[in-house]
Amino acid sequence: MFEVNQSSEHPSLRSTEAAPRSEFRKDATGRYPVTFIGRLGIFLAFLVAVGVFVLPACAYTTPEGIEESGKVYTSAVQLDPGTLFSGDKCTITYFVTNGNANQSVAINHVTFGESKDISLISNTYDTNTNIGPLQTRAFVFLITTNANDGSYFPTFSMSFRDADSLYYRTQVKVDNTDLILAVQDKPDTFTQDKKDTIILKIANPRENDVDNVVVKITGDGISTNPSEDYVGTMAAGSSANVTFAVTPSQETTMKITVTYDNGDNHHSVEKTLPVTFGTDKKKAAPQISNIQIKNADGVYHITGDVTNAGLTTANGVTVTTLTPAVPEDPYQSYVIGALKPDDFGSFEVTFRADGATGIPLQISYKDTDGNIVTSQKTVSISNVVSSESSSQSGGNILIPLAGLIVLVVIGGVYLYQKRKKSQQ
Repeated sequence: MFEVNQSSEHPSLRSTEAAPRSEFRKDATGRYPVTFIGRLGIFLAFLVAVGVFVLPACAYTTPEGIEESGKVYTSAVQLDPGTLFSGDKCTITYFVTNGNANQSVAINHVTFGESKDISLISNTYDTNTNIGPLQTRAFVFLITTNANDGSYFPTFSMSFRDADSLYYRTQVKVDNTDLILAVQDKPDTFTQDKKDTIILKIANPRENDVDNVVVKITGDGISTNPSEDYVGTMAAGSSANVTFAVTPSQETTMKITVTYDNGDNHHSVEKTLPVTFGTDKKKAAPQISNIQIKNADGVYHITGDVTNAGLTTANGVTVTTLTPAVPEDPYQSYVIGALKPDDFGSFEVTFRADGATGIPLQISYKDTDGNIVTSQKTVSISNVVSSESSSQSGGNILIPLAGLIVLVVIGGVYLYQKRKKSQQ
């Protein structure tokens, strides 16, 4: 019989040294070496760490998750402000509703898609969260834009843990149309230290409401009442009238400023108005006419009429004389009262003016704001003859005339009595 060699290795290839024992083989006692167990522990710890940090951020789909996410939808979107100016900031809120009646939905990541026109300046939602059954959750982002007028469509995205993502495109409008400021009514010309009324009209042609609208008038030498006017919120397409009483003390430039808020963004619009002094075409204009002058014993009597030839009422019209006249009783001054347009009133003043050839008559009245307005007219008295001599000569003539009348009366009485006796 033949003896068979069990070795498959050629004897000439065998090493004279013992081959090293593998770390992944059991030793003579049937156990793994210590180094193998240590390395295996490190590897398992690494897998656990990867599972903690990577798996929550990675979405994996399941049939149930796909079905449940199909009932999750963006139910509403709010932008504040609704329309932006270039450079404005806007708060955009997405309302996401879970339409599942009995199942919560797990979400890994929510973000707002930026573009070259719309920029996100707030953080995204990077932590796991759930939306309960039939519940709605709000996701708020702060964005800004430097784009020109137009409509832009950034994308809102939401990643589900057990399904694919939800995407929703939003329209963001940019419109640089400002509020409209117009002067509705103003005087043709201003008068120094006289109060005039200015009516302003503010209109909002934008597609969104604006808040905290304030109107103010400023300028050197200008006082206004009120100092500013708070209009408040102006709805899209609305307008409002604002009235100011303006009193200028000097010629200047009036600046009208309207400030307002578009969301949390401040804006303003301005308008200038020149203030120049001139004649008010609508003011009251008292005129003196029908003047008659008498001189009795050195006391002059002037009578006449005052007519309001203006377009507004003259209140408290008064006529008096000025130097060199010295007012005398009974009419040192004469108060006519209020004269409406085209109305008139009579007056009489008495005064002395020794050696004067003319005296000024002054007419004063109050306008609708209580300001006293005066005007003057000089009246000549050089050709007025005193009535003293004529009155004396008239008195000499009246004496014999009175005696004659007395004689006639006495003669008549005598004849009447004589005729009466003869009849008896």
